[in-house]
Amino acid sequence: MNKSKPSWVFYTSVTAILSLMAFSLFFQEFSTSFFKTGQSIITNNFGWFYVLSVTIIVISVIYLGFSRLGEIKLGLDHSQPEYKNFSWFAMLFSAGMGIGLMFFGVAEPLMHYLNPPTGDAKTIQAAKQAMNITFFHWGLSAWAIYAIIAIILAFFSFRHNLPLTLRSAFYPLIGDRIYGKFGDMIDVFAVVATLFGVATSLGYGVIQANAGFNYIFGVSISTTTQMILIAIFTLLATASAVSGIGRGIKILSNINMIMAVALLIFILLTGNTIYLVQSLVQNTGNYISTFITNTFNLYAYDKQNEVWLGGWTLFYWAWWLAWSPFVGLFIAKISKGRTIREFIIGVLLVPTGFTFMWMTFFGNSAIKIVQTYPKLAQMVNSDVSLSLYMFLEKFPASGIISVLATVMIIIFFVTSADSASTVLNMLCSNGNDKTALWQKIFWGLSIGVVAMVLMLNDGLAGLQAMTIIFAFPFTIALMVAIYGLFKALKIDFAKKNTQIFNPAPISQNSKSWQERLRDIIYLPEQTTAQSFVKTVVAPVFFEIKTEFKKNGLNSKIITDKANHKIHIVVALKDESDFLYGIKLVEREKPSYASKDDSYYRAEVFLKEGGQNYDVFGWAKQTLINDIVEQYRKHMQFLHIVR
Repeated sequence: MNKSKPSWVFYTSVTAILSLMAFSLFFQEFSTSFFKTGQSIITNNFGWFYVLSVTIIVISVIYLGFSRLGEIKLGLDHSQPEYKNFSWFAMLFSAGMGIGLMFFGVAEPLMHYLNPPTGDAKTIQAAKQAMNITFFHWGLSAWAIYAIIAIILAFFSFRHNLPLTLRSAFYPLIGDRIYGKFGDMIDVFAVVATLFGVATSLGYGVIQANAGFNYIFGVSISTTTQMILIAIFTLLATASAVSGIGRGIKILSNINMIMAVALLIFILLTGNTIYLVQSLVQNTGNYISTFITNTFNLYAYDKQNEVWLGGWTLFYWAWWLAWSPFVGLFIAKISKGRTIREFIIGVLLVPTGFTFMWMTFFGNSAIKIVQTYPKLAQMVNSDVSLSLYMFLEKFPASGIISVLATVMIIIFFVTSADSASTVLNMLCSNGNDKTALWQKIFWGLSIGVVAMVLMLNDGLAGLQAMTIIFAFPFTIALMVAIYGLFKALKIDFAKKNTQIFNPAPISQNSKSWQERLRDIIYLPEQTTAQSFVKTVVAPVFFEIKTEFKKNGLNSKIITDKANHKIHIVVALKDESDFLYGIKLVEREKPSYASKDDSYYRAEVFLKEGGQNYDVFGWAKQTLINDIVEQYRKHMQFLHIVR
């Protein structure tokens, strides 16, 4: 396969990144003030828009999951998932929130418990409210944002052959202009937002890793140590990215998922088990019962809490939206072949359920501990990065568990940087991940270099604010893209309904039932199947082509000998063309068959992909009837959507 060369998107993105870094570093005080002012303006004046947008996203995702549209595949009809469920869950979780849960699993519930938005601190009500807020910030809303972007990208890329980059999300909005400079600028925006967003988050991950090494080995907490750690972790991430998703990210994600589950079970069993299980059930119930109220709560009648809202909920919504191009594209990349319903159950419910367990077991345990161990509360207020390790002191074998936690943080760093460099590489190569080796290495190292420079010059705060600002125009465009997605899905579903398989239409000139049964039982070798295509299928296609020509329709027959395919395409001008083809597909023989390991099926495929039925042995007239019937269904589809 030809390697994709650096594009205009690549060079423009690099220029934009260098310019923003120069602006943030050489005009540090001014740039930080500038970006934070912009963030404040957006959160103060357009907080309602973020709240409304996230609500629309959540409703859209839930509707897609439970409506008939959920039956549509993110790919052609015959496509199958590339990764098994466990690896899939592990990869999307590692890319989406791994570092965040390690950093905030103890800290955020305690922050809300010690400083609640309403009511008194350190009370039972404050504890309930703290867990409810934490669930709300890390629950369905966050994963729904990731899911809707991934669905849009996967649907248009894998089912309609558009590039697997952010530009394809806007195909319903701008059509073929996604292939021009407008589409290029969308991908440049995604590259810049992804690089700075990931670099900022990984900066916080390194701070916590440094805290872990300090706690376990006495390594000093310093900028020099953090620079060394970033360099080491970045090299590991780059090596993983070069090895490919199927090896690096997959293997590391599986390892980290196993360790995360083990740590979760350890906290549950060595802590107050009954209390934690009860808390999980009650926290989940409170989350469900207050979800609508929390979703629309802008503290319009309580202006004193507007600052809290902007610093927490609106910040989270903007941050998830800013991260969604990166995480959404990566999730789309690993989700080809799944139905929308299967995808939403996997992306929305499984990670949310795991997150709820994590936040409950760590958060509720921390709240219990802080009631008799105030030093933990002091640490949360002074150094969040050390709060996890101080929390683990209260559990058996805390030294070993602290080492495990640090290893998890490192792997989460590596998998996040790895998946980010993969996404950046694809964005700059029109969705192609088969690029030159140096290009993969470039993006892997760039993430680490940017994180180092920003931390060295205390540029994290300003760039974090810049990332939030980027989320605002993106959210506006995303609302339009969601409308376009629903429109395209309904058209696809209408076509799917007109193609319900009616096996082997019978005609007067068909074979006897004994002959038909013999053809079904017989499992042909490749040469026999090829002979059927040559002596039956090809003549039928030429006869059909001649008949279309008599009726004023142009058609052509395309033969792909390398892939054992032949198909006929009928051009319908501005309407969707009709395609009917036969492909020889090698299949494993059942155990009752003869000594050969495989046989061949002559499977039908349409424009939407393989239809999973075999026409080998069909009589000429029967095959003609099937083509005519599929054409009739295609006409019915055009009538419905016209």
